[in-house]
Amino acid sequence: MRILILGGTVFLGRALVEAALAAGHEVTLFNRGKSAPDAFPALETILGDRETDLDRLAGRRWDAVIDTCGYQPRIVEKSAKALRELAAHYTFISTLSVYPPAGAPARDEAAAVLPMPASAGDAVSAETYGPLKALCEAAVLAAFPTSSLLIRSGLIVGPYDPSNRFTYWVTRIARGGDVIAPPPEQPIQFIDARDLAAFTLRQIEMRATGVLNVTGPAQRLSFRAFLPQVKAALASDARLYHVSDGFLRAQGIGEFLELPLWVNRELAEGFLTFSIERALTHGLRFRPLAETIRDTYAWAKDCPAAADKVADLPIEKESALLAAWQAQPAQA
Repeated sequence: MRILILGGTVFLGRALVEAALAAGHEVTLFNRGKSAPDAFPALETILGDRETDLDRLAGRRWDAVIDTCGYQPRIVEKSAKALRELAAHYTFISTLSVYPPAGAPARDEAAAVLPMPASAGDAVSAETYGPLKALCEAAVLAAFPTSSLLIRSGLIVGPYDPSNRFTYWVTRIARGGDVIAPPPEQPIQFIDARDLAAFTLRQIEMRATGVLNVTGPAQRLSFRAFLPQVKAALASDARLYHVSDGFLRAQGIGEFLELPLWVNRELAEGFLTFSIERALTHGLRFRPLAETIRDTYAWAKDCPAAADKVADLPIEKESALLAAWQAQPAQA
């Protein structure tokens, strides 16, 4: 297949390129050449901004397009309209954040998505990210009504992850010692970028259409089960101190980013338990979690500056939290 990837050099885009090349496909990139421009020097790369330079794609033909970097509906609409005569199939990488954060457990693809706040513009923010992605999906469907695939991904993890949300736990557990951890029964969901890429590519090869929630693992996972697997994979002597939601709120700790992946239990039950049954029936498979953990650690250890650490709990703050938790008589 001839595949055009919009983006293609950062994290999931990189994994998609590698999966496509491994499967023998012919890959062309279209991007601005600003992020990891040397990632694939042998590949044809058409340099340009998708907002102003789509004419540079004219006269070409691809079997499939993968849009990894669409965030604003007006720009995605331009891209999809420009490509509907040039490509047979359009895959848009969306997000589970199109759904309201609070909701019933095990929501599937039929669940309602977020409306755009009336007063919001098209700038991407914490408030608008999900609604904008939902509008981007609508733009793709309008241009490719019978030949588009919408991948609503959960948290993507693994090597090259710039967010540090999953990587924090890998590197923190590897360091050992006393570790502050979220409540043990809090559910979490995530997927290795390489598994997401392999699954997405298989769907494209089969010309799949529609909407798929794509995250993992196949069964419910909690911090109680996850962190010991990190310890085992890295042969760590870390000692885990699972604290309560109430304690973390009382200490003013920010959810999801300051203590990575922690959210209050009520929110976690709605937003970190999405149903992926449809994706599983379409062939979604996962590598062993220990492999993701070890590969992430190897990458983070060799590239310590690669993560921008949007998510992070500084060691000094963790030490203060540990002292406060252990000072409580009930926790002594």
